[in-house]
Amino acid sequence: MDKLNRSLYFAFIWSSVLLFIVFYPMLISIYVFLPLLIGVMGYVFIQGIEKGKTRYIFVAIIYFINLEVNLSLPFFLIFISSLLVYVLFYHSLLYFRKCRICRPVLSVLLIDAVYLGSLLSYDFIFQTNSIVLDNILLYSLIVDLLIVVIL
Repeated sequence: MDKLNRSLYFAFIWSSVLLFIVFYPMLISIYVFLPLLIGVMGYVFIQGIEKGKTRYIFVAIIYFINLEVNLSLPFFLIFISSLLVYVLFYHSLLYFRKCRICRPVLSVLLIDAVYLGSLLSYDFIFQTNSIVLDNILLYSLIVDLLIVVIL
């Protein structure tokens, strides 16, 4: 009986995660006040790389692709920004081993900053207008930070 409960719990968790990564980006394209969660998924992606968990990497990449398709953002830019943060900055954040909140918060801040910088650079180079700088972006960053602190 315990094995059945455990398998049902595992199936419920993964079906909930898959429903979230499929439908949440669609809701963001309709309701603009919902946070983008780029930093949270970027941190999940980095944790998947760091701990060798392919499920985390798979969930984050599917969310990134789905978000970029639904919001008409440049393809793979979130993925590349997260990889840049991991390669350039994440190993220097390992000095915060005793602070359990510092590393996730700084990672999310760096992922969001690098992504925003690369998106603004993309807009400047190709003379497009992908994103508008307003209070909704600040709200999205604050919600990203709060979710990472809770996790």
